[in-house]
Amino acid sequence: MNDHQLPREVCQLFADGGRGRLLPVGLPEGDVVWPDPGYTHQGEASRPAFWMSDEAVAGDDWARFRAAHARSGLWPVLLDESAQPWSIGQIVPDEALMIDHFTAEGFMAEVWQEWVSQMPPDALAELEPFGALCPGPAPPGVLIADPGAVADWYARELSSRGLPLGLVAAHRGADALAVMGWQGALHHNEWMVPMAAVVRSWEDRFGIRVVGVGFNTLELSVAAPPVEPEHALHVAAEHWTFCPDNVVQGPGDLQSYAEQIIGRHYWSFWWD
Repeated sequence: MNDHQLPREVCQLFADGGRGRLLPVGLPEGDVVWPDPGYTHQGEASRPAFWMSDEAVAGDDWARFRAAHARSGLWPVLLDESAQPWSIGQIVPDEALMIDHFTAEGFMAEVWQEWVSQMPPDALAELEPFGALCPGPAPPGVLIADPGAVADWYARELSSRGLPLGLVAAHRGADALAVMGWQGALHHNEWMVPMAAVVRSWEDRFGIRVVGVGFNTLELSVAAPPVEPEHALHVAAEHWTFCPDNVVQGPGDLQSYAEQIIGRHYWSFWWD
């Protein structure tokens, strides 16, 4: 397969102009997406946030770009536009280096303390067996399959919705969330960078890969899911701090939510 130089518009995504990066696959028709200064209130951006295809792509297309990531530096994301078009630029990009200042443990502890302090005592039952005490991050899962292969499978599942492709200049999928300026969890946490730190940790502990994003959704593949009830319950506690709506507006408590994620090879998050 012949390598291609990055197109000029895609080179704009990189601070160094995309020097030395190659694409072993051809790029479909598309264009870069710039943040809207009226939305960010940060003035004109120095470079676009991500590239986006004009048309929907197949899951196999996503898989090819994922496989090319090491050479291209571009992480692929399937973009759900059912709530609003991405091209309007309601995004607030951040530098990936900012993620280094946060940890999954710190984010979980802060959110747990804040939310528990606002809950009536009888509502703590939904957090059993932990109650008011944050259990901290769960132990790592055991890889059941190759993370890339699981991500490719999930991309094929999601692509049936007819989703365009996004490409983000990022070292890993978790970083892509901050770099592209995704605002999906805005009503839960005003800044996406700490949440990207959580997703980084999940990449390391559970073999997750960022596959798709929407206006208020996030789709992750999971290669090392919890397979024991106690472990799943601990992971459910993490999910509660990351996306309370998944639990509160879903099954209603950690115990029931944990039953849903045992052995599941994808985590799908939705914020109200």
